[in-house]
Amino acid sequence: MTDRSRRCGAWLLAFVTLAASPASADPRLSFVAAARAQVGRMVLYDPAYRRIAFPNGDVPEDRGVCTDVVIRALRSAYGYDLQRELNTDIRREPAAYPKRWGLTSADSNIDHRRVPNLQVFFRRRGWEKPATQDARDYRTGDLVTQMLPGNLPHIAIVSDRHSAEGRPLVLHNIGAGAREEDTLFAFPITGHYRFEKP
Repeated sequence: MTDRSRRCGAWLLAFVTLAASPASADPRLSFVAAARAQVGRMVLYDPAYRRIAFPNGDVPEDRGVCTDVVIRALRSAYGYDLQRELNTDIRREPAAYPKRWGLTSADSNIDHRRVPNLQVFFRRRGWEKPATQDARDYRTGDLVTQMLPGNLPHIAIVSDRHSAEGRPLVLHNIGAGAREEDTLFAFPITGHYRFEKP
């Protein structure tokens, strides 16, 4: 093999490796793929309070709530530990967060699994975007909070896939495990956020 062939072969190998590397992929697609990977694995809706590790704590992967889809996808795609980051912020500025659960201090087991806390955290990070009824305003990987019947806060991830009518699908756990569904505008939207890694 000549030096030129050797150099071409090395260049081609480096190019293929880079192209196949997750780091070279669109991070929003990696985030959505990490959420989609939970479909069929997170099969139960389970809001039970559990003591979990800190940092990088998690409930068993076959169960969880809507926030767990987001928590796991952020960790898998970006290496971002929402549990740790929110816990740090809630300790720094406790008055900024809702007091509706009767807690007197930060709780790393549950704080990051509550949608109202995430809404405050995302807003404080500057990730908030206008909440509209126009599908064109929602990008792949955006986070959308909604209010379900019975005043139940919910969160979903905007997919890269669309309905036949052109609406972005969402990835979420709305009660039957992780699913990808056409429910972006099925419930009132209470918040729209775009994650930006620090």
